[in-house]
This record gives sequence, structure tokens and C-alpha cells, in this order.
Amino acid sequence: MPRRVSDVMTPAPQSLPLDATLYEAARVMRDEGIGDVLVTYAGQLCGMVTDRDIVVRAVAESRDTSLTPLGEVCTAELCTLHPEDDTETAERLMIEQCVRRLPVVDGGRRPVGIVSIGDLAVADGQRGPLPEISKAPPNN
Repeated sequence: MPRRVSDVMTPAPQSLPLDATLYEAARVMRDEGIGDVLVTYAGQLCGMVTDRDIVVRAVAESRDTSLTPLGEVCTAELCTLHPEDDTETAERLMIEQCVRRLPVVDGGRRPVGIVSIGDLAVADGQRGPLPEISKAPPNN
């Protein structure tokens, strides 16, 4: 029987407001050993920015990371999950959307968690390197 998203998600994901800078997001990612930050407006999910977004959409374009707000580079069109969704739904959406992470929101789009491809690998007890890499502490 499939597990619920709430059983495998990382609760209380890191988030920053839409007007926070890329520099602030990069510092949170470094300090927390994560690769993404959810972007919010008035406490509601409105986007996500990843370490790759910062490199490709900002650094490679010579943007000033201390001045550029998250709203200018974050991905706003997000597919989300609810805590009661099952992990098969999460897997299907990741495949369909070609994403590695899905935000988990409550009924009002308030972020309550995040599920990564690694979370699903660990939860499913898969063999191979992904579960082990996903369980390892970040290598800042």
C-alpha cells in the first residue's frame, strides 16, 4: 500500500518572501545544506528557487545576487502535493513534470513540507546509490 506524502516529506521547508534576494536564498541553502528555498507572498507559496536557478538565471546572466529579488528568477508555475496524497502520486507528478522536488501545501497553499526524489527513494527502500546519497549529510 502506498505511503502518504506526510510520511516521507521534509516538514517545515525553508522559505523566503518574494522580495528577498538571491544572496539571502544562497546563504540559507548553504547554511541548511539544501538545494532549494520556497518563495512565499503573504505566507502563501508562489514559487521555488533552486541552487541551479541561481547559477543559470542569475550568475550566468551577470545579475547582482545581493540586489536581485527571488521573484525575478524563481519558478512560479509549480506542481504541488497535499500531505494526504500518496507517494505514487508524488512519483507520477515528478515523472510527468520532470522535477526532482515537489512542495507540499495545506488547503490554502501554505507550505508545510517538501518531497524530493531522494525522499521517495529512501522511503521505498530502493537499492543503488540514490538512497544512500539522500541519507548522507550535506557536504558543504
